[in-house]
Amino acid sequence: MNKLVRIAVMMGMVFLVTTQVSAQKTVDLERMQRDIEVTENILGTLIKQQFERRAFFPIEIQGEYREGHSVTYRLPYDFNGPMVWHLSPGAGATILDGRSYSYSFEFPSGDQAELTRILDEDMKVKNEVIRGTGRRSNGISNAAVDSLRELSTDKIIQACKEFIADYGDLITQVGPTEKIMITNRGDGERMWYGAFVMNATRPSYISIESTSAEINQLKQGKVSRDQFMKNIKVINTVMDDELQPDLELLTSIFNRLYRRDLSKSYFTEENVYYEKLKDYGVIYYMQVFSSNQSEYNRLWIMPTIGLQDLTQEQRDGKVKELYPKFERDIKADILEYGRTVKSLKPEEVLVFNIMLTKCPACDIPSSLELTIKASVLQDYASGKLSKEAALAKFSIKKGDNQ
Repeated sequence: MNKLVRIAVMMGMVFLVTTQVSAQKTVDLERMQRDIEVTENILGTLIKQQFERRAFFPIEIQGEYREGHSVTYRLPYDFNGPMVWHLSPGAGATILDGRSYSYSFEFPSGDQAELTRILDEDMKVKNEVIRGTGRRSNGISNAAVDSLRELSTDKIIQACKEFIADYGDLITQVGPTEKIMITNRGDGERMWYGAFVMNATRPSYISIESTSAEINQLKQGKVSRDQFMKNIKVINTVMDDELQPDLELLTSIFNRLYRRDLSKSYFTEENVYYEKLKDYGVIYYMQVFSSNQSEYNRLWIMPTIGLQDLTQEQRDGKVKELYPKFERDIKADILEYGRTVKSLKPEEVLVFNIMLTKCPACDIPSSLELTIKASVLQDYASGKLSKEAALAKFSIKKGDNQ
């Protein structure tokens, strides 16, 4: 009798799973793209409304849907600079920060007190410089420009939070666990490249996100608007350009560890570098390869596994076969060697953003992003966490399949 009961329960579970799978809706990509384009315009309008000179505030927003992960709206990385800041009449200053194609806008009148404070503080500093050196100081200081950018960034973040709260549900096909995200960070590329050559000051890095389920709770009245706004995840930071010996060391470790003579899967060409973000953590960037094509016969060589003279089909098959091993190995290596990083605070994160080898026929991700908290690395190093438990705490984000 017990056996019959177990069989009945198992059949019921199979039926339930089958029903759930069949009930999963297929995303209408054409409608999704239409919804994204409409909401791109809404987000741009909300940002412009934070400033008075709306017609002179060009900002290009690109939205994209990644099934199972998010609808992501990308702002330009220099969305709040370089720019020309025109203060309203009475402030008595025009501030230039940027190149010949800079644009302009005005802060609303309610911000004039803060603007005046920033300019007065900057003038005091410049006067001290003039008295101390006898040299004239022209223009506004980088510190003052940073303060103005901070004021601008706060306004843009507020517009993004309002967009998620009021219009996030217009993307009707987003699943409960999928996110609505707004960021000025590129996908799989170094955001700050050339920042210190092109600009004297550091640009902001922002990310604002909430899940579809949280947005639905707001719409259904299950959570107050104030509480929802507090729950929105916001990252607002800048690049920390102070050299950190432990971060440099980890760069050299991975540059050596994934060279073709040591790696057993994909390999680098010593192109690992990092960016330290204030109060956030560190992002390492890698580009990995799988093979080289012979100039002699145009066949493929895969040095890490000792194969050569492979046809395109053979090469692609091996690349696909190696992907699970690469993902498994690099997670273990980040855990093992990440313990050498001592400069991160416990709540900060260690991120590896990896552009994967090109293989359009392989059905493998185009990129892989692995994130782990510094506290996990510390607990593993001290023996508080087992290797298996620590590996399970990685957050994994994969790019679109090639």
